[in-house]
Amino acid sequence: MANENLFLYKPVERKFSDLYFCYCGYEACAPLHSFGPAVRPNYLIHFIMDGKGTFTIDNTTYQLGAGEGFIIEPGKQTFYQADAKDPWTYFWIGFDGTLAKDMLSKMGLGKTHLIFRCDNGEEMRDIIFDMLKYNRANDADEFMIEALLYKLFSSMMKGAAAGIPGTVKGNEYVRKAIEFIQNNYARQIHVKDVADYVNINRGYLYSLFKSETNMSPQEYLSNLRLTRAAEQLNTTNYSIEVIATSNGYGDPVVFTKAFKKMHGISPSKYRQSTVERSRKSLEE
Repeated sequence: MANENLFLYKPVERKFSDLYFCYCGYEACAPLHSFGPAVRPNYLIHFIMDGKGTFTIDNTTYQLGAGEGFIIEPGKQTFYQADAKDPWTYFWIGFDGTLAKDMLSKMGLGKTHLIFRCDNGEEMRDIIFDMLKYNRANDADEFMIEALLYKLFSSMMKGAAAGIPGTVKGNEYVRKAIEFIQNNYARQIHVKDVADYVNINRGYLYSLFKSETNMSPQEYLSNLRLTRAAEQLNTTNYSIEVIATSNGYGDPVVFTKAFKKMHGISPSKYRQSTVERSRKSLEE
């Protein structure tokens, strides 16, 4: 087992600005060990591995134990103390950067949501221990710690999704699904791929999508593909086969049927009508 009282600090000179590491540590606290009242200049996460204690902010005190953590935001006065009989063992990590607030927000944390639960405590602790190994002031260690910082957030997001109130709301699932569709509609993706990406089942995705957009994920995907196809028919000389493939249709016949169902005419007639409209416009 690693030393139970470890601490790593990195100098103020930074190579990164979006999200950067400040310090981290791991400690088995003595009974009633406390810190504060104090104000931090950066964001700070504590996660409890064993034992219990209290965390106080804005005259509110939280009783916390193993598997739980708390967030300290810059400029906020806080106080925390280990239990007298069962003092906590925790790790902490300080970080900051232009994306730090947004990173926490994606997990539903910040402002009034400063407490969370996470099932990945051991994995997160191991990442902290890995960080503690890279304690030299050189570029290689700096880059490795930056990579581990992102890995820590990934682990925390995966493990805390079920434990943080409001972590991912319905409209957040839909936003991520739409983003995936817009980035991948040209590939032969299916609704199952979208559901797998946002990590929910197809039925739940359908319900959320219908509620938010008044259409199903399949309808949204098809409408996007066929709208893009119509634009290409208007503005390019690509063949019907190329346009079909460019918009996620492996079979031009399937594409033609879908296009006709949406626009009322076949792709070739749609293109012809566009040419005729342009000619008439020039003659006028």
